[in-house]
Amino acid sequence: MAKIWDSLIVGGGIAGLQAAIQLGRYGDHVIVIDSGYGRSTLCRSYHNILGWPDGVSGEELRSKGRKQAESFGVEFVLDEIVEARNCSFVNAGENVSAIANFNTSSDANPDPDSNIGSYPTGAKQGRFELVGKSGERYWGQTLLLATGLLDRFPNLPGLVPCFGMTVYVCPDCDGFEIKDKSTIIMGAGDVGAEMALLLADSASEMVYVNHERKQVKAEALEKLKHKGINHVQEEIAEVLSDGNGKFEGVKLVNGKILDGERGFIAFGGNHVKSELAKQLGVERLENRHLLADPRTKMTNVRHVWAAGDVGVHAEQVTIAMGEGTQAAVWMHKALVKSQAAF
Repeated sequence: MAKIWDSLIVGGGIAGLQAAIQLGRYGDHVIVIDSGYGRSTLCRSYHNILGWPDGVSGEELRSKGRKQAESFGVEFVLDEIVEARNCSFVNAGENVSAIANFNTSSDANPDPDSNIGSYPTGAKQGRFELVGKSGERYWGQTLLLATGLLDRFPNLPGLVPCFGMTVYVCPDCDGFEIKDKSTIIMGAGDVGAEMALLLADSASEMVYVNHERKQVKAEALEKLKHKGINHVQEEIAEVLSDGNGKFEGVKLVNGKILDGERGFIAFGGNHVKSELAKQLGVERLENRHLLADPRTKMTNVRHVWAAGDVGVHAEQVTIAMGEGTQAAVWMHKALVKSQAAF
């Protein structure tokens, strides 16, 4: 007989791990399904986390977080979920079309404290079925989407080893790191120009390399000039470093070398991993981020939660942690409230 988990967590990054720890401490039966690749696997050092004054890598956080969750009985599997299905009413003697009616009703995002447990008493199967690329199927009563996002950047030799060490993506996280440093913004069009203008006052000097040669609005060009930011319309051939994550500049395809001590990337078009949410009918913004109740983190689809970078927030690892805990608290409340329905 297939195992029915109390909670399914898709995504083993920071938000997913924090939720897993919280749910595991409740004694809930939890499985984390993780593809093994994401923003946190790339970042070699986060610098703005309480208790880590010298920084901590994404891999260290993931490794320690997994061990901590496993100590509370949480299980992990390496798999990529390719299909998600809401089967709340299937096999429960209800018309399958009721699923759509339920998920799109006006109160589809209720306070879990008051409206949980309205499922048919015959619904012994899991509310949700997930299908992995491996062919494995996972069933659970509650579902957390902590699928995150992936930054878009070209496959430049030497770039990835510098991530989080001396090349950054988030001005809120790491704008401090370029203080009084010569900095190169590697980007595209207006997105890169906006990043350069945002950070200009921190760096000792700045160059914006428009790697994709996308058009920059005249107003932005004027602002770059006013700030003394050199705008270079040329492709980057490689990122230069000392081999240990220390950024030293870029080499352009024309052979010219631009020296720099720090780098930022800003290409736009990041991939928000919300395809599974779409399959379930979760409300998405135009940019594909997920909407969730600010108090509970539950989406418009009952018993589906969202936390971390897939949702709408400042894309901070510390916020992802908070949202993971926040979602887990309400997921557990949902499980407790709905015991009578199973």
